[in-house]
Amino acid sequence: MPALPPGLMTVLLLIGSNIFMTFAWYGHLKVKHEKLWILILVSWGIAFFEYCLMVPANRIGYGVFSAAQLKTIQEVITLSVFVLFSVFYLGEAIRWTHIVGFALIALGAGFIFYKG
Repeated sequence: MPALPPGLMTVLLLIGSNIFMTFAWYGHLKVKHEKLWILILVSWGIAFFEYCLMVPANRIGYGVFSAAQLKTIQEVITLSVFVLFSVFYLGEAIRWTHIVGFALIALGAGFIFYKG
């Protein structure tokens, strides 16, 4: 099986990393009965796996993308993953104002890749 192109591998690793990150940062919001220090330790444990994907993603992607582009890709993925997490895990509704705000962020992110 041929290796994936570095840009695609970077994006896939960043998606996986952001799934772990989102659960580490926000997954505990549904757990009301647990002590805070336990939730912090569990979040750190989940974040370990985020780092196991994030660090290789940035090492593979740097050179294909600039550091600013890598960060921008990561932030757009973070928002995308968070929207899905918010709707399907937390059960929150997405309002039109969220969509407009995310669209403006995506527009701003597009400027990072503009070569004008």
